[in-house]
Amino acid sequence: MITANPIIGTGLHAIGGVSASSCYLPSTQTRKWSWGTFWLVQALFAWVILPLVVGWLTVPNFFTILAEAPSKPFWMAFILGAVYGFGGMSFGKAINHIGYSLTYTMAIGISAVLGTILPLIVFGGIDNFFSKPGGGIVLIGMILSLVGVIICGWAGFKKEKDLDSAALGKAGFNMTVGLLLTIVAGVLSGVFNLSLEYGQPIADIAAQHGAGNFQGNAKMIISTSGCFVVNFIWFIIAGIRKGTLKEFIPRLGLTGKEIFRNWVWSALAGTLWCLQFFFYGLGHVKMGNFKFASWVLHMSMLIFFSYIVGLIMKEWKSVKHKTYIVLIIGLIILIASFCITSYGSYIGEQMINNGH
Repeated sequence: MITANPIIGTGLHAIGGVSASSCYLPSTQTRKWSWGTFWLVQALFAWVILPLVVGWLTVPNFFTILAEAPSKPFWMAFILGAVYGFGGMSFGKAINHIGYSLTYTMAIGISAVLGTILPLIVFGGIDNFFSKPGGGIVLIGMILSLVGVIICGWAGFKKEKDLDSAALGKAGFNMTVGLLLTIVAGVLSGVFNLSLEYGQPIADIAAQHGAGNFQGNAKMIISTSGCFVVNFIWFIIAGIRKGTLKEFIPRLGLTGKEIFRNWVWSALAGTLWCLQFFFYGLGHVKMGNFKFASWVLHMSMLIFFSYIVGLIMKEWKSVKHKTYIVLIIGLIILIASFCITSYGSYIGEQMINNGH
């Protein structure tokens, strides 16, 4: 039997946030590879190899469960995962256009809202959203997290104004394209959570087989494989058109050692991406009756830690003092939202367990 503990659940979501916020850093270490080549390798590890390995190691009768999975949950999870595939591509390209911090703030901010609301609308439950014990406290935390997202986004725009325009030009900054890509990425990232929700019956079967806290790993591979199929087709066609597939072959521009090194860094990127949802799944089952709050909590954690990574990378090195103040205020509000959401979930869980 799984014992709900939203405090532990919040901590697991935090670990997932650290993993997610750093998953694209290894791309900076690849050499002489185009973005598409890097993306193909990281996608293979993120959406196929790691989900299969993790599922096999943590879910009893993993492949039997997949083979006998109900048809509708399976294909809905797969199709919606495929839809998210375009969101993953958009997110990666947005980083190239407007930078790390802005991309995470805007795309994940949109995802936090849609990823929480869509399952409640599709599967029901939005009508009694306020009536659950502790629900009002959780709602306050969710609202605060969105306020924090907005303030961090404001800090991001102030940062861009502070930077030298010539330097931005050299970096390929394009706010119009980047904004469009982040909107697409944010909307479709919310769809990915809907994909995971559709796959829940498969996780329930895994729980019956004794998967326990790891039950979510049974459904993850279905959603991510849909995502991979879309990305694989897209970047194989792009690689053929641009002639970049030769980057996989030694002695055609790169040495075998360089290619191996690039594979290692790309594999690490994919591994970090996958681990975010491994810990998301663990945190989700620990949230008890407030599982619906998992998505906004995870997204808020991701935004917070992405800014920490940005600070470590000195992305905010050239900004004015006022911009730093706005950033710190936004991060403090996000931290407060994590605490309030976790506390509301905990209170609600205790009241339900006590029969109130």
